[in-house]
Amino acid sequence: MPAPDVAALLAQLERSEPDVAELARVAVEWLAGGEALETISQFDVCEFLWYTLPIKVPGDQATIARALGRLLGLAGMERYAALCDSPATTRILLTYAREGEEAGAAAYHRELEATGVLPPDIAELSWSSIMGPEELGAHVACAAALELAIVTGDPVDREELTRRWLTAPRAELGGDCWLHRVHGERLNRWVLGRGSARRELAQPFEVRLHAPIAAPDEPHLEPLRWLLGLARTGVRLTERLNVGRAVATEAADRFGWGNRTRSGVVRGEADVPALTELRKIAVHELGALRRSGRRLVLTTTGRNLLDDRAAMWEAAAPTLLVAAPGEHDFEVSIRESALMILVDRDVVRDDDLRDRVAEVVNGEGWRATDGGRVGVSDLIGPLARLRHRLDALGLGTAAHRPEAADAAPWRLTDAGRRAALVALRAQALRPRQYAGLG
Repeated sequence: MPAPDVAALLAQLERSEPDVAELARVAVEWLAGGEALETISQFDVCEFLWYTLPIKVPGDQATIARALGRLLGLAGMERYAALCDSPATTRILLTYAREGEEAGAAAYHRELEATGVLPPDIAELSWSSIMGPEELGAHVACAAALELAIVTGDPVDREELTRRWLTAPRAELGGDCWLHRVHGERLNRWVLGRGSARRELAQPFEVRLHAPIAAPDEPHLEPLRWLLGLARTGVRLTERLNVGRAVATEAADRFGWGNRTRSGVVRGEADVPALTELRKIAVHELGALRRSGRRLVLTTTGRNLLDDRAAMWEAAAPTLLVAAPGEHDFEVSIRESALMILVDRDVVRDDDLRDRVAEVVNGEGWRATDGGRVGVSDLIGPLARLRHRLDALGLGTAAHRPEAADAAPWRLTDAGRRAALVALRAQALRPRQYAGLG
């Protein structure tokens, strides 16, 4: 049975409680936006009461909440009416009033999580805090599905239900699924980016990145496999907690990694930058290794990655574009542009790559620290990190001459081209967050 017409409910309330009716009208306009009451969900009511009302609606907010409850009660929506006068609503409104917006928003998120109707992040999708229309539609639909499951009293696996709801073909989407819609929206947003040079560079990737990029059939990520394999029995560290000379020498010889000494002698990890980068990837980004005293040892995650080639590929390839501590979007944008340039070309001279990347990032509106245009010198650090990462994972042609390592030509291996696409796809599909949110 459809919910009664809002206008009729307000007229009924006006006859009995005129002061309450006006406040209820204000509340329901914010809540329903002119749509029928039967279209709202528990998530909508909670979001209004615990976020919109205390932040955006002027007046006595507790009284407005109770007025909305009276209206929803008249509509026969008792569960939603009870929320309006619940201890949770009173507590959250008081938190906003006494402790400020940040504390109030934190209380809102805790209480919303406790309701069970908030769609959780799953492996296939982490929700954005800034949603486009498709993602918002998917989020609202998932929240309604979770609410229905809870109301029916069945045991609810929130992650599994959300995954099923996002990946199942839906008639209302013409046979498509919500996950494809959200991915398509994020890819399109990423392609549009900022600046014509960036859009021109990214446009061909919109279709290429829509489906996951499979790992190559041939051996790949061999340096990472080698290091994790050594760690089964532990990798000894020096007093300064660096990888020892013997392992550093083996790495340089095995993978053709250049060193910084003209004599060609490797004195330790510091002479093999790619090994240092490989260690950072394995420890900090993959959680595959950890330090135990003066040894690097394999974690459970590391064992699982060694045993599952597909899982290692999916975890390691995106690290090409992971921001280092202290880095910002500027440095990531540099590496992102470089990968788009390199992925379809055989060999690219270093100066050509820097010139092209500088053109793209300047077109995006980035500026150097002095406020001027980004020059090739501003690209040295981010591009050096990309080169070390490619070498560390065996995805690029390593530079062999110490005096020319930073200016050597760039070339991706076949696995490197695939990994570049994986990293670009992960970057394009990442959730959008407000500044300061993870």
